[in-house]
Amino acid sequence: MDICRMTALELGKKIRQREVSVTEAVKAFLARMEAAEPKIHSFVTVDREGALKRAREVQKGIDEGRFTGPLAGVPAAVKDNMCTKGLLTTCSSKILGNFTPTFTAEAVQNLEKAGAVIIGKTNMDEFAMGSTTETSYFGVTRNPWNLEHVPGGSSGGSCAAVAAEECPFALGSDTGGSIRQPSSFCGVVGLKPTYGTVSRYGLIAYGSSLDQIGPVARNVSDCAAVLETIASYDKKDSTSIRREDYAFTGALACDVKGMRIGIPTDYFGEGLDGEVREHIRSAVKMLEEKGALVEEFDLSLVQYAIPAYYVIASAEASSNLSRFDGVKYGYRTESFEGLHNMYKKTRSEGFGAEVKRRIMLGSFVLSSGYYDAYYLKALRTKALIKEAFDRAFERYDVIAAPAAPTTAPKLGKSLSDPLKMYLGDIYTVSVNLAGLPGITVPVGKDKKGLPIGMQLIGNCFEEKKIIRAAYAYEQTRAYESPEICRDLRHGLAGEEKAGKGGDEYGKAV
Repeated sequence: MDICRMTALELGKKIRQREVSVTEAVKAFLARMEAAEPKIHSFVTVDREGALKRAREVQKGIDEGRFTGPLAGVPAAVKDNMCTKGLLTTCSSKILGNFTPTFTAEAVQNLEKAGAVIIGKTNMDEFAMGSTTETSYFGVTRNPWNLEHVPGGSSGGSCAAVAAEECPFALGSDTGGSIRQPSSFCGVVGLKPTYGTVSRYGLIAYGSSLDQIGPVARNVSDCAAVLETIASYDKKDSTSIRREDYAFTGALACDVKGMRIGIPTDYFGEGLDGEVREHIRSAVKMLEEKGALVEEFDLSLVQYAIPAYYVIASAEASSNLSRFDGVKYGYRTESFEGLHNMYKKTRSEGFGAEVKRRIMLGSFVLSSGYYDAYYLKALRTKALIKEAFDRAFERYDVIAAPAAPTTAPKLGKSLSDPLKMYLGDIYTVSVNLAGLPGITVPVGKDKKGLPIGMQLIGNCFEEKKIIRAAYAYEQTRAYESPEICRDLRHGLAGEEKAGKGGDEYGKAV
């Protein structure tokens, strides 16, 4: 029985049926992480001792009937911008390299209440600013499908960890596509919920009006189950919304007969890789064969999404990151003369180049004389984009689109041209500007063997429709794992035969 190959729901069922203990499951994934991390570097922090202790507590809770949910005992990873009490939370930045929170993010707490076991914090672009997971202070994460390529970002660590079978599922955050794009690059499923569905309390903010926590998993069923667990109204979060229905797993049905699917012609024009276009159109064709009604339409305003997004996100980042000054917590420069010099040196030494670039851009668009010309104009554009989607959803249940214009680029290629990296978010940022839900599901691979993902976009609070469409498509193809997973399985099997299994796996990470 290979525990690491199981989906979250499969493993949860085995644990409830007493076929696998929680400690066995945790040790298996710690062993996989030990083997995979030197190659992939998905994690910033691995909580070996805490996870094993928690495993024993959860097992006792399962035996006593306190934990009965589908994720009880299942190991999980959390992106390193979500606070975890007593466990380092760095945002992959030097400026928070020593920060240990005194509280836990609400979404993570909801997982723990359901009996999940947090085994570590995943790598990310510094403060979620990037699309490749190359801006991390702690080093790059590599794509499990090809170690010379990026996993996407900023939730690249979470997506790479799931793809490499280092955990059954993980939490990521999505400000402009940071769950959906790396999910596409890593061949996994990633879901960004409607803004306000999952509490942002304890999520270290990048763009407060855009950020949303969501799940990453190997299939749609796991994503639906995790979203069902983490979604809740939270009075501690002023942007949290009380919803009547959180039963997202109820949408797991293959029936898409009569579902209206719109294909925005704007998303399939110049700039989209031919293989990506071909695979997505083929996937939509399969849904059409299952009874969906497919139609092309003009979404409009797409060309304005990138400038509007980067003006708003950078402005909010400039404000949010002003709190990191070396006074209250985190890194402080060693030598300085006076308070203002300490501020400047701490921030200059603590932030990376990409974060500084966005802080400077945000400060510029918020400055006197430019506020009206840039920031207010971006807000008006955001409203127009929302209106365009509202008109589209009067005619369609779901919009099908690419998650990225290409498959995963090679390491170092994107950072050499930041503007080109920003343009790579063209198909995802509009969803955040409009506060909509979106899901990425794998639809094939290109000739280089790199995954391609299709993005399905729904109207506000209509996650069930995109889950239903994604699940229906997913049933037409088998899940594929990277070749490195097979190598890791064989390597661990060899160690077990040599007498290196058991408890040593839990101690080695």
